[in-house]
Amino acid sequence: MSGKAEFMGKPRIAAVDLFCGIGGLTHGLIRGGINVAAGIDVDEACRYPYENNNAAAFLSADVKNLSATAIRRLFGASDIQVLAGCAPCQPFSTYSRTGRTERGDSDWDLVQSFGRLVKELQPHLVTMENVSAVQQHSVFGSFLEGLTGYYVTWSTVECASIGVPQTRKRLVLLASRLGPEGLALQPRDVPKATVRETIAHLPRLRAGEADPSDKLHAACRLSELNLRRIRASKPGGTWRDWDPSLRAACHRKSTGGTFPSVYGRMEWDEPAPTITTQCFGYGNGRFGHPEQDRAITLREAAMLQTFPADYKFVRNDQKIRFDLIGRQIGNAVPVKLGKLIAETFRKHVNRYVLESPINHV
Repeated sequence: MSGKAEFMGKPRIAAVDLFCGIGGLTHGLIRGGINVAAGIDVDEACRYPYENNNAAAFLSADVKNLSATAIRRLFGASDIQVLAGCAPCQPFSTYSRTGRTERGDSDWDLVQSFGRLVKELQPHLVTMENVSAVQQHSVFGSFLEGLTGYYVTWSTVECASIGVPQTRKRLVLLASRLGPEGLALQPRDVPKATVRETIAHLPRLRAGEADPSDKLHAACRLSELNLRRIRASKPGGTWRDWDPSLRAACHRKSTGGTFPSVYGRMEWDEPAPTITTQCFGYGNGRFGHPEQDRAITLREAAMLQTFPADYKFVRNDQKIRFDLIGRQIGNAVPVKLGKLIAETFRKHVNRYVLESPINHV
C-alpha cells in the first residue's frame, strides 16, 4: 500500500457502466445506493430505455476505442470510483461457440478492452458480470492478471437464490483496491421467487393480442399448429407429452431428444428458465405461459428479469419490435443482481472509509 486518503463523512461513490444496454445493472446499482454517472454502449437503440429510466447519461461509443481520459471525466469529483460492466457473452455461450476459435472471435476483445481500461484508470472498485462459462477461457485469466494490486473475488451466482425468478446462473467478479474484507457477495436469506408472484397479476391475453394500457405486454401470434401444441403442453412438461402427430420433424430425430424444453410451458410455482433474447417465442425454449395459450410477453420477460413493471422501453409513438426488445431484455443484467452488487460494495466501502482510513494501492 502506498498512501492514505481520509474522507470526512459519507464518501461519494460514482460508477460508470460499460456495455450498459438498457440499464439492468445500472438500475440495480442505483437501487442499491450507488450513483451511476453514465452508461456506455455501442447500441444507440438502448439510449431511450437507459436514459428514460435512470438518472444517468447514455454515451453511444465502442468500448474498444474508448480512452481512460474520457471515462475519468465522467467520474467527476467522486471519492470512490466503480468501473462496472457485462461484456457481451455470446462468445462464451455454448449456443454460439460452434466453429469459433479463441483467436478468431473478435468479440472477446471487449473483455480485453475492459481490462485495459481498468489498468489505465485504476478505479477503486471493479465488477464484471458474465456467463459462468467465461472462467473456462484464457481471456478471463488475462483479465485476472490485469487486476494487479486488487483484492479479487468471483463466484457463480444462482439468481434464484437472491430473489430473481429465474434459474439463471451468472459469474460475478468483484475487485477492490481498498482491502479484502466484505468483498464477496453476501448470500440472501430470501424465499424462492416464482413465476406466479411475478406475472400472474397481469391482464390475460391471447396469442397475437396486446394490452391497450401497456404496449410491452404483447404476445406473439401462434400458428394453428403451435396453438394445438401449446394446448397439449403441461406446465413443466415437454413435447414428449404431445400426440406424435404434433411433433416437429427435428423431434423425431435422435438429436432432437436433447432439447426437451423447447415448446414448453413455465411452471407457476417455480422460477422461470433463463430469459434469453428469443424468450418471446414459444418454440425457443420453455417460454410458454403456464396457463394461457401463448408465449410470455415482453413485459413478462422484463419482470422476470426483475425490471420494474413500469420500466419504459420505447417512446409512445414507437412500434414494438419483438426481436429488438427481446434482445435487449435477454442481454440485460437482472436488476436485483445489480442491487446486490451495489449493497455489497457500499458495505465494503463503509468498512474501509467510515471505520478506518482508505488505503490506496
